Amino acid sequence: QVQLRESGGGSVQAGGSLRLSCAVSGDIYIYSCIGWFRQTPGQEREGVALIYTRSQSTVYADSVKGRFTISRDGDKNTVYLQMTSLKPEDSATYYCARECPAMAGGKLHFSLPEYWGRGTQVTVSS
Repeated sequence: QVQLRESGGGSVQAGGSLRLSCAVSGDIYIYSCIGWFRQTPGQEREGVALIYTRSQSTVYADSVKGRFTISRDGDKNTVYLQMTSLKPEDSATYYCARECPAMAGGKLHFSLPEYWGRGTQVTVSS
């Protein structure tokens, strides 16, 4: 069974940076897409970024465009989310997912929990 393991979360002040990692227990090129979404209790899940593993094409939510960068390292079977200029509203649990989300209304809709990791917490203080 393929597993995804997120790491790199933590606490940072507004304006700071973090890099999240998603280690895939297998060849990432088997999956067309790997992405990140975030969620806070009581809030709607928000797709953040997506990378097509072979072409390296990327898609970002408007809320993070210009601040977050998704990338992949095929040799390490790892997908990264570099987050800069962090804001308190970026605080959430971040999950990686090995699915190609539906895209509607300018949003990325991740919907297959069997393909998600367990998440890593990001807290941004003002």
